[in-house]
Amino acid sequence: MQNLLNEVYKFIDDNKDEMIKLWEDVVNTESFTKDPANISILANKLKGEFEKCGMDCKIVSAEPNGPTLIGNLGLDRKGAPILFSGHMDTVFKTGSASERPFKIEDGKAYGPGVLDMKGGIIIALYTIKALNSIGYKDRPIKIIFSGDEECGHFNSNGGKTLSEEGKGCLCAFNMETGLVDDCLCVGRKGRIEAKLNITGIEAHAGNDFINGRSAIEEAAFKIAKVRELTDLENGTTCVATVIDSTKISNSFPKTCSVTFDIRFEKMSEVDRIKTALNKIAAESIIGNTTCELECVGSMMPYETTEKVLKLHEFVSKIAKENNFGEIGKRKLGGSSDASYLTIAGVPTLCSCGVQGEWNHTLDEYAIVESLFTRAKLWATVILNLDKIDL
Repeated sequence: MQNLLNEVYKFIDDNKDEMIKLWEDVVNTESFTKDPANISILANKLKGEFEKCGMDCKIVSAEPNGPTLIGNLGLDRKGAPILFSGHMDTVFKTGSASERPFKIEDGKAYGPGVLDMKGGIIIALYTIKALNSIGYKDRPIKIIFSGDEECGHFNSNGGKTLSEEGKGCLCAFNMETGLVDDCLCVGRKGRIEAKLNITGIEAHAGNDFINGRSAIEEAAFKIAKVRELTDLENGTTCVATVIDSTKISNSFPKTCSVTFDIRFEKMSEVDRIKTALNKIAAESIIGNTTCELECVGSMMPYETTEKVLKLHEFVSKIAKENNFGEIGKRKLGGSSDASYLTIAGVPTLCSCGVQGEWNHTLDEYAIVESLFTRAKLWATVILNLDKIDL
């Protein structure tokens, strides 16, 4: 085994410059989550790269959003497939790559999506290449990279595609932002973005006080009621994050919209929250107001199942035995596509990608060396998967 590992590590070391060059190309390819045309360009570029590895790839539509890239290698091999998953889209608007192209300074790489999660895609690709270089044929290998994760698969079949395509895999490594403390993510909260659009009765505040109904006043009562849905023991939080209304200071405002960020750890909370939101929307607290509930987007929770913990324990053991150090575990508040894989019954670890900080900000950076160490780690884990019992 050690000889094979040494060959894998040498392959990765010998191809560091090539890895960085492709990383730069991918980061400099625009893929804003609301720009499906550019995401399609990136998907086709990556399709070509994975096909060079011998993968049979296809691009699946997720209209109206960016498509999903799916690839399979060695379907004739025995055993359940190993899955690398993640997303190609970023939160950075089209033009960001031109304004802030990929660069490396003091061992850190910068650029839109360099950390979240274009580096993770490069790691998956070169892990597969390294395994190919030693003739690995123990199990099939699969990739699923979404084109609309950052917009929560809103109005698309993106999440459903992940679950359907991932079903039956032995395990999955979601190549999201790697954590700088060497922990892997074993659970994430789900998220609902809900909006209450309230309509009152517009009237002059001085001359028609009796007939006026303030949409803002109604919103204030509703905000308090939504806040009461918070259940910290069950990991559920509800907070009003955006409020918008008419801006005339001497009249009753006719309209007011309030956006809520709702996070939850358990699938069982979804029905409770949605039922309560509908009830709050339906009730006029000050009278003579109406309210429309709008669910702008949602992501399901990545639940910390027994099999997720078992997979983490195995990876941690293999990492320690092969001098990668301690691999801890953490739960995170942000959502990811790991949720759709655990829903499909696939034990999944998240935050498996390049390590860094400040994703979704202009300060986002990735530690260059982790591009190589993570590729070596996942190749090592895969070569030892015959020892796991999930």
